[in-house]
Amino acid sequence: MPALGAASSLAASGAVGVASDLASIPDDRARMLPVHPALADLFPWGGLRRGATVAVRGSTSLLFALLAPPTDTGSWAALVGMPDLGLRAASELGVAVERLALVRHPGANLPAVVAALLDGMDLVAVNPARLTDSHLRRLSARARHRGAVLISTGQWPGADLELTLSDTRWTGLGDGHGFLEARETLVAARGRGAAARSRQAETYLPAAGGAVAARPRLIPVRLLDSDWRGDRAEVS
Repeated sequence: MPALGAASSLAASGAVGVASDLASIPDDRARMLPVHPALADLFPWGGLRRGATVAVRGSTSLLFALLAPPTDTGSWAALVGMPDLGLRAASELGVAVERLALVRHPGANLPAVVAALLDGMDLVAVNPARLTDSHLRRLSARARHRGAVLISTGQWPGADLELTLSDTRWTGLGDGHGFLEARETLVAARGRGAAARSRQAETYLPAAGGAVAARPRLIPVRLLDSDWRGDRAEVS
């Protein structure tokens, strides 16, 4: 789990493959990074599209849930300017922390650090609080050119997709007893182009066993007048 100081040397180090190398592969699958099945319906491209900018708002757990499948399958990711994130929580949500680079304090050269990481990482997550609108546009363009996925932990005007977590409720507690087991959440997605249509996913984040899981949807049952005396029901 490297902590990087000289991030500008990453792309040339040879330790991490340059993400843009995959952009020239004709197979469309090489342009996608995997996502958890519970979140797949939020992505109109079928996964995290290389070159895209994705804003994740309101949840560190959702950020980790996005990083987990790619890092678990060999991709490298970087977190920039987020010194207080809990890496134990990241691991419990499935992130392969041995392929997670940390730049806790990027200093005044934040845009250059993010740009360098986009040259050598598959995914780069950044807190955009200290970035100007000009920086945002240039970094999104850099991600598109290099074939990396740029993830913002806050508002990012012009993002290809924005994910927002809401309606959270913990399960497992009774009347003054029990343990927290899982958190019911609603994740909403909206974006541009193919992602313009709003989408939602009902999830457990985290689920009882850790990571993320889809919440089963209850099927409404409508009883017909003629069925009140029997045990038949029509599923609507």
